[in-house]
Amino acid sequence: MKTVEVLVEGGKATAAPPIGPSLAPLGVNVAKVVEEINKKTKSFEGLQVPVKIHVDEKTKEFTIEVGSPPVSQLIKRELGLEKLAGLPKGESGRPADKVGNLTIDQVIKIAKGKENIFGSLKSKVKQILGTCLSCGVTIDGKDPREVIKEINEGKYDEKLKE
Repeated sequence: MKTVEVLVEGGKATAAPPIGPSLAPLGVNVAKVVEEINKKTKSFEGLQVPVKIHVDEKTKEFTIEVGSPPVSQLIKRELGLEKLAGLPKGESGRPADKVGNLTIDQVIKIAKGKENIFGSLKSKVKQILGTCLSCGVTIDGKDPREVIKEINEGKYDEKLKE
């Protein structure tokens, strides 16, 4: 069994690099693989999605495993942005520019969709807030560090019930 890992835009994979050249030597039907990837990643349209293609080199059969987009990609989609804050500019090492604002409900939605982040919903939300902090995103108009403090104080316990 041979595994090829690629990062593709949801629903828009093509036989061009990196997929085609990686699969052609394995003798698998590249068009069918691309079609299957696009079918499985359609719901992630506009986002970069990690995909693993498992190929049985003897039978030429394949399976597609779709990962979850990075948190930053999900934040961008929620905000409707092309890109998040650029390089850090302030003394704190955080972006000086704020690029957008999410609600706590949007953060919880992102956290619930990330199956590859382990822990309680509360800990997942705090991890998402950490990404928001580094990307220049506020939560309900507040610095993500303030929202983390409020979570620790129990302010959102009702919303964070699993």
